[in-house]
Amino acid sequence: MMLIIKYLLTAAIVVLVSEAAKRNEHLGAFLASLPVVTLLVLIWLHLEKSTPEQITNHAFYTFWYVVPTLPMFLIFPWLYYQLGFWLGLGLSAAMTVGVFFIWGWALKPFGIELW
Repeated sequence: MMLIIKYLLTAAIVVLVSEAAKRNEHLGAFLASLPVVTLLVLIWLHLEKSTPEQITNHAFYTFWYVVPTLPMFLIFPWLYYQLGFWLGLGLSAAMTVGVFFIWGWALKPFGIELW
């Protein structure tokens, strides 16, 4: 039953954000930028009796995984206008994967292992 509740709540959030974005792009972007999914995951982990180390590691690594995704939000609009939606989305996603690996490599000397 808990799994069904998780699915329904997560789906409801995605639908809420996409519907808000259709009506007001600023509101949709603001809602999408909130760490609602991460907060839900932290709550689910806590309710499912995960260890404090698992919960805090999730929060810690989420930060480091978010940083390399940020350039995508700047490059995608430009690519969209230049190449269209699907190609722009695909290239910006591929770029994000590349940035992710560069980011992971750059963090290793600081003791942060992303993979």
